[in-house]
Amino acid sequence: LGMAAPAALQRSVVSPAGRHTASLIFLHGSGDTGQGARAWIKQILNQDMAFQHIKVIYPTAPARQYTPMKGAFSTVWFDRYKISNDCPEHIESIDSMCRGLTDLINDEVKNGIAKNRILIGGFSMGGGMAMHLAYRFHQDLAGVFALSSFLNKDSAVYQALKRNESVLPELFQCHGTADELVLYSWGEETNKMLKSLGVSTALHTFPNLNHELSRTEIEKLKAWVVKKLPVEAAKTN
Repeated sequence: LGMAAPAALQRSVVSPAGRHTASLIFLHGSGDTGQGARAWIKQILNQDMAFQHIKVIYPTAPARQYTPMKGAFSTVWFDRYKISNDCPEHIESIDSMCRGLTDLINDEVKNGIAKNRILIGGFSMGGGMAMHLAYRFHQDLAGVFALSSFLNKDSAVYQALKRNESVLPELFQCHGTADELVLYSWGEETNKMLKSLGVSTALHTFPNLNHELSRTEIEKLKAWVVKKLPVEAAKTN
């Protein structure tokens, strides 16, 4: 495209205990880092979120100017005009990040992991980013998860799905009812829209949970991950 290839994203990786046959990409929330998201989950679980056969990758968003912070630099996946579901998306920054994250997916494919053995998701803005990436550009992934996340009312994701014919990755969505930053109603509306456009999805509701992760939620996520990416039987010749 005449543009310099973006530098590879920094990442924190939890290696599988056994043979690597699947990968999970977890995208942090705005202003966080891959290392920070991993540490947060580790603190909640008292251990890393780790699997026998799944490599867990926590990439870090490159620092960019972020409009809701008056243009200060922040590690965000894309820019936003404001934190609201009722404004246009900053599509240029979303699409440029989709290219960088596609490189990350391609690295896993080069390592011998099929696209249908890769899950992508994240917390807050990370979940929004994952929905753009999977439902617009990588509909052959194993699944998507979005924790305390939302899409804007006229999201490019909805536009893409209106024209779509293929089978879509399943969405695992969680949201706290006490969330004051990303309102529960925004998450609920996103879930209803995606469902109406053919995405198989359930919204797991966490009463009294604010804009944060909970242990119950991560345990639920882990169970879903293993269901979507089961251990493969060793291949015999």
